[in-house]
Amino acid sequence: MRRRTLIAAALAAPLAKPAIAAGSSVLKVIPQANLTSLDPVWTTAVVTRNHGYLVYDQLAAVDANFIPRPQMAEGWSEADNVWTIRLREGLRFHDNTPVLGKDCVASIRRWMARDSLGQALSLVTDELSAPDDRTIVFRLKKAFPLLPLALAKPSPMPLFIMPERIAQTDPFKAITDPTGSGPFRFVKDEWNPGSRAVWAKHEAYVPRMEPVSGIAGGRRPLVDRVEWTVIPDSATAAAAMINGEQDYWEYPLYDLLPLLKKSPNVRVGQRLSTGTYAGIRINHLQPPFNNIKVRQALLLGIDQTEYLRAVAGDPDDRDAPGGKSWAACESVYTCGTQFESAAGNAALREHSIEKAKAALKASGYNGERTVLIAPSDYPQINALSLVTADIMRRMGFNLDLVATDWGTVITRRANKGPVDKGGWSVFHSTWAGTDVQNPAIHQNLRANGDGAWFGWPTDPDIEQLRDTWMEAPLDQQKAIADRIQVRAFETVPFVPLGYYWQPSAWNKSVTGTFACPITSFWNLGKA
Repeated sequence: MRRRTLIAAALAAPLAKPAIAAGSSVLKVIPQANLTSLDPVWTTAVVTRNHGYLVYDQLAAVDANFIPRPQMAEGWSEADNVWTIRLREGLRFHDNTPVLGKDCVASIRRWMARDSLGQALSLVTDELSAPDDRTIVFRLKKAFPLLPLALAKPSPMPLFIMPERIAQTDPFKAITDPTGSGPFRFVKDEWNPGSRAVWAKHEAYVPRMEPVSGIAGGRRPLVDRVEWTVIPDSATAAAAMINGEQDYWEYPLYDLLPLLKKSPNVRVGQRLSTGTYAGIRINHLQPPFNNIKVRQALLLGIDQTEYLRAVAGDPDDRDAPGGKSWAACESVYTCGTQFESAAGNAALREHSIEKAKAALKASGYNGERTVLIAPSDYPQINALSLVTADIMRRMGFNLDLVATDWGTVITRRANKGPVDKGGWSVFHSTWAGTDVQNPAIHQNLRANGDGAWFGWPTDPDIEQLRDTWMEAPLDQQKAIADRIQVRAFETVPFVPLGYYWQPSAWNKSVTGTFACPITSFWNLGKA
């Protein structure tokens, strides 16, 4: 009843409309979260990645079949472990300077310092250079057949090309200048974090001529401006869509979908081409989760269906792929793909709070304070966080649930200190199915300490198995991937929570929607 009251009030009170130039076409978007960082190398936050796809371009991109295709590159060749990449002509940054090989080299080096697959590429790179303005050369110490995928992967942390002067920034320090060469340029003087962000068409952008496929192909800016308006209250967001005040809602709540579907002006559809995989990230540096037995105890209490119902409700949904809006996936890899496995997952299949309580007591846990940071302005991840908070309290953890905004979560999770110094114990995030489908690109399976993703697990066995997997023949990769999963359920770098299909909603005047592993705004127009 309360939600209906809120929706009725929102319908009666339209949002204020910003002034725009006469004749401009504007795509008005409700993003899935607040944009607080402009640097897709400093953070893996999806909202920053989506900003990155507006303002930057890539040397290569994966098509709908996850095959790397040239994007900024004209093409590439390989001989004797030397890869030569040739840039297309006419590429220009938003400041009207040409894109040069040296810009690409600097961007690659900064990205390699942070990305999990980039780090692996860095270890086998003997020399990276730009012998002329349109050429990039990798001289490798040994074969690395995954190089095109490294350059092309859609997320997390895609390789975006920046001007050399920006790409030379310390990779562990966030950039503030979002100059790129992508189809849109960021209008920084209209950015109001927590409220609004704006991008304008990059008039000098030269798209590829082939049709769009996945994130590859011709990325065309078909509107003059893309405007994001942060609307934390979902009822108000739904009313804005129904009233026609907004054109696109990236992540509508499941319980509002029936209302949106009834609107004659709104279409609800599944644009994201892979499921959204949820997970718990654990801080391995600080008590109590620096104790492997405490991490293993948490696994015993996890029931993925509790999480998925909290996010998406009833699994039966005729509009979702396969007629199901969510499904448990007790594998560290994308379900339905070649590496999905049941190896070593017995603890995750227990679903027993009583066994989890007993294991926690036996672990030596002494009631140390734990901090779970939860984003109150990100409904899906907030729902996941509340389920974990309930499970941890029932297990006997001394838990402090810190409700904050998503921007604060992505800043605080970088703090390696103890909880009384602003640190954390647990947070939640989500990934596309393409992000977790194999050991090479799965950031949650990196266990290289300070070089790992937030949580910083250290496990030389996982690292060695990952290296072995990347060099193994195709017919041996499944067995190695299984061994990685067994080890991951022993040391618990993260806890997989299953997957759900996240629909989007858009006004029927929006044209050009297509399936994509990320939320893309190029090739979308207004009728």
